[in-house]
Amino acid sequence: MNISLNDLVYELLDAWNARDFDRMVELMSPDVEWYDLGNFHPPARGRDGVRAFARSVLAAFPDFKYEIIPPLCFSADGTRCAMLWSITATHTGYYSPPGFAPTNRSVKFTGVDVVECQGGKITRVLSLFDLVDAAEQLLGVKLRPAQRSLREKLLVFLQRISAFFARKRKKKTGEG
Repeated sequence: MNISLNDLVYELLDAWNARDFDRMVELMSPDVEWYDLGNFHPPARGRDGVRAFARSVLAAFPDFKYEIIPPLCFSADGTRCAMLWSITATHTGYYSPPGFAPTNRSVKFTGVDVVECQGGKITRVLSLFDLVDAAEQLLGVKLRPAQRSLREKLLVFLQRISAFFARKRKKKTGEG
């Protein structure tokens, strides 16, 4: 029996929030791919890859809570949906890989997941969110400079130097 994509998405979040990895990956195809901007490595592939990814997130953020902000938006053929979500979490454990130490800071941010399914199983999840916003909350540091500030001018200057050398290198190697 095929389950609807709407039901799959809500089941996935329920399993994630319950820390029920077996139920979570059972909702997915064996060759599932989960690409998350917060993951510093290639997308999680396969059920074991997704399970490992979820475990690493929850080891770093044990109180991680994933909530859907309705409504879900579905493709005409019902095989894809986009869902707006909100995440709250506190960074109390190591995030490995790559090995970030706990900050004990709390974060709250929103993003969008694009979820694809085929044959009643989730085949792909693409998680999109403002990584800078999340990093600023975790680090306690503003990464985005204020407009027209000295810091912004310095960043523009450094980018222009980098661009100059990139163009020079490309010209020297005959790539452009």
